[in-house]
Amino acid sequence: QVQLVESGGGLVQPGGSLRLSCAASGRTFANKNVGWFRHAPGKEREFVAGISWSGVTTYYADSVKGRFTVSRDIAKNTAYLQMRSLKPEDTGIYYCASSRATPRTVSTQPTSYDTWGQGTQVTVSS
Repeated sequence: QVQLVESGGGLVQPGGSLRLSCAASGRTFANKNVGWFRHAPGKEREFVAGISWSGVTTYYADSVKGRFTVSRDIAKNTAYLQMRSLKPEDTGIYYCASSRATPRTVSTQPTSYDTWGQGTQVTVSS
C-alpha cells in the first residue's frame, strides 16, 4: 500500500514562493495520477493541481493557473507543487493524493483518489 507524506509548507509573505513535496513509500505511485488539494479555514477542500502518471499532462484550478507548477520525479517516487506569487487566499492545509486507478484525464474530484497524505500547512501573510 502506498503511503504519502507532504512537506515544505510554512509561513511566507505575499508574493513569496514555496515548493511542496509529496514523497511516496511502501509502494510506488508511478502508475497513478497525483492530485494536490487544499483546505482553507471556513472553506471546503478544493482541487489545486494534478499530474498524470506519465507526467505529460497537468491540470490546474483557475485560481492558481500561471502561478503553480505540478511535477513528479519517478526515480525519487516524489511529486512536487511549486508555488509562486503566493497570495493570502492560498493559505490552507495542502494535501497530495494518488488516484484509485489510472484515468485518461486528471480528476478534480476527491473521490477519484484513495490515498492521502497528512497535509502540510501553508500560510501566506504579511
